[in-house]
Amino acid sequence: MIHMQNNTDIIIDLKGENNQAFGDLYKNYFPAVSRFITNNSGTNDDADDIFQDTMIVLVAKLRQDDFVLEASVKTYIMAIAKNLWFKRLRNAHRETEFTDLHNNKFYEELTLAIDEEKNYWDKLQGYIHQITEHCKGLIHEMFFKNKPIEQIQKDYGYSTIHNAQNQKHKCVEQIRKVKELDLKKEI
Repeated sequence: MIHMQNNTDIIIDLKGENNQAFGDLYKNYFPAVSRFITNNSGTNDDADDIFQDTMIVLVAKLRQDDFVLEASVKTYIMAIAKNLWFKRLRNAHRETEFTDLHNNKFYEELTLAIDEEKNYWDKLQGYIHQITEHCKGLIHEMFFKNKPIEQIQKDYGYSTIHNAQNQKHKCVEQIRKVKELDLKKEI
């Protein structure tokens, strides 16, 4: 899988019709959409069509002034693709196991996935608040701004890339330890 930008950068690029963003989304998420469709009575051509339609729906949603992305771009892509595929199956009057009841289940599963992702990000933010200020900055730069390790080395004054990677590891370790302590408190 190629390196993906964060949601904010992807949204900006898609709104600006950046072809690179579309290419990145295709490389990263088309295989999952294709697997879903071919495992549910579809062909590779169907998967291509659905993915293209998904991109059109995604961009249209992103361009709405009141649209708020409440989950990852991946979650939305899969949800849109599944919904489009179910609709196509219903419209084609195929005998399938997909009924309106399944659609309700699908929306419940989507809501649960979004809630779980929000819960994950909320917990991660809580863990990050408990680590050193230095590590907070480093983690933010690396994982939320997607700065390359070479830029981190330069910005933080590390003598080598290896030193920057070691510091990244130490900061991630701080988060892991905070998480472990949090889990022990829950037990």
